[in-house]
Amino acid sequence: MTEATRTSAVEPVAVDDGAAARAETASADWTAPSKARDDGWRGSANRDDLSTVQRLRDGRMTDAAVGWAVTLTITLLAFLIRIQNLGYPKNLVFDETYYAKDAWSLLKFGYERNWPDDANAQVVAGTPDVYSSTAEFVVHPPLGKWLIAVGEHWFGMNAFGWRFMACVFGSLLVFATIRLARRLSRSTLIGGIAGLLLTLDGLAFVMSRTALLDIFQSFFLVAAVACCVADRDWYRHRLADALEHRGQHDFHGEFGPIVWLRPWRFAAGVMFGAALACKWNSVFVLAVFGVLSVLWDVGARRLAGANWRSWLAVLIDGIPAFVRMVVVAVAVYVSTWIPWLLGTGGYNRDWGLKNPDHPWVKAFGEGFASLIYFHKEIYEFHTGDYINKATHPYDAHPLGWLAMVRPTGFDAVNDIKPGTDGCVGPENCIRVISAMGTPVLWWMAAIALVVCAVWWIGGRDWRFGVPVLGAMATYLPWFNYTDRPLFFFYSITIIPFTVIGLALVMGLILGPANSPGRRRGAMIVGVAIALVALNFAYIYPVLTDQLLPYSEWLSRMWLRSWI
Repeated sequence: MTEATRTSAVEPVAVDDGAAARAETASADWTAPSKARDDGWRGSANRDDLSTVQRLRDGRMTDAAVGWAVTLTITLLAFLIRIQNLGYPKNLVFDETYYAKDAWSLLKFGYERNWPDDANAQVVAGTPDVYSSTAEFVVHPPLGKWLIAVGEHWFGMNAFGWRFMACVFGSLLVFATIRLARRLSRSTLIGGIAGLLLTLDGLAFVMSRTALLDIFQSFFLVAAVACCVADRDWYRHRLADALEHRGQHDFHGEFGPIVWLRPWRFAAGVMFGAALACKWNSVFVLAVFGVLSVLWDVGARRLAGANWRSWLAVLIDGIPAFVRMVVVAVAVYVSTWIPWLLGTGGYNRDWGLKNPDHPWVKAFGEGFASLIYFHKEIYEFHTGDYINKATHPYDAHPLGWLAMVRPTGFDAVNDIKPGTDGCVGPENCIRVISAMGTPVLWWMAAIALVVCAVWWIGGRDWRFGVPVLGAMATYLPWFNYTDRPLFFFYSITIIPFTVIGLALVMGLILGPANSPGRRRGAMIVGVAIALVALNFAYIYPVLTDQLLPYSEWLSRMWLRSWI
């Protein structure tokens, strides 16, 4: 949640690929294992003609150099677009008033401190060390603020400093999106399209230039899901290796060897832990993909010929998966609180000392008991009467998020008179930073998400389930909290998945390289990308606080709810 309210200012079960490999790819052009060319949705032989080992090895791509070149080029493009004039405006915008200052006090003391009412003006004036001596009650974990503090350490307590790491991680979000889309589609082209579309999204752009926590959370979540999908391929390749070593076509009803080494699953646990250490609602994505990844193991065993014994993977692979993902995530999360635990000045840090007879203190010691009590207070803030009775002018019901019904205004200077601040008249001018997505992109992506759901369930293609489940795991839980103010910018965790879904649908439109309709598909996809680019360029002034005559600003507000 935003702290602005403090002041009121697959393999899925139903489409398991083990029973028949053809069900896994019934709808799409996949690359046969011997193919290496990258031509969108790549053409392949009939999946029924492939051996079990070949089906398990699906996912190996041999254009690594091209893949990395495309990934790094688009990521660099995203970074260069985002870092332009990053230190403008110089003031603290929207919830930067919390997180930039929290990060500075973390850097100085290892915990967040309260600030005087005029702190923002003093920070902008270049005298940032005006924090008070009392600890601040904060309602989010510390990792995102520690990352903001890195930029402040390098560049100082100024607008460029507190936004720099958001810019870095906003660019890394593009990187992670490309790698996930590329692995899902088995196509560097589709991965590149997904990254380019996210580069040109207005919300991702603004969040990459603002010192809030959500851009860090979004990167870690996409990276975690990418690790889960990479683990799926890794696991299948190990089963294929085992079959080749045995000289067998399949396991003939046996469970097969246990795959102990799962580096990608461990990496997913680290990424999920980091996401949780930015914002707690990351737990929903961990739950969904933790279960899904184990079901992928079951599907891989069925494909390898384990038959009913494939379900033993729920225990044999599932229990280690819980350790590698959930236990590791919890360990990473707790580690981000170490400075608070080692210090003595944090908010409620002395609760355990003041309550030595409490069962928590006796069970966990005074430090961890204090941390648990602090978490209880944070949870009560997020769910209690105070937040549920709060109001905010940019409150946006999640029902309208995918259609971008109510963007969030981060900063505005209204009614700039002619002759003032460069306004030439005859009408008044305005400067705004609107956390809005690129409308054409969001609306196409919302439609594509429906197509993905149909293709996943009806077409029995596991790949399309990943963006659907990723988007829904970051979206649907918010419907439980509509009694409190919610904001459109929370959907920064949704857009990478919907963009991947759009890129996958564009892959369907492109079709195989040698298909008669390939040129027509390429024209459709090219026009769609061009429209996104033009739309992004058109709304760019309202993303960057540029001076606009009022009528020109209004021409970019296509819906009345955007005003």
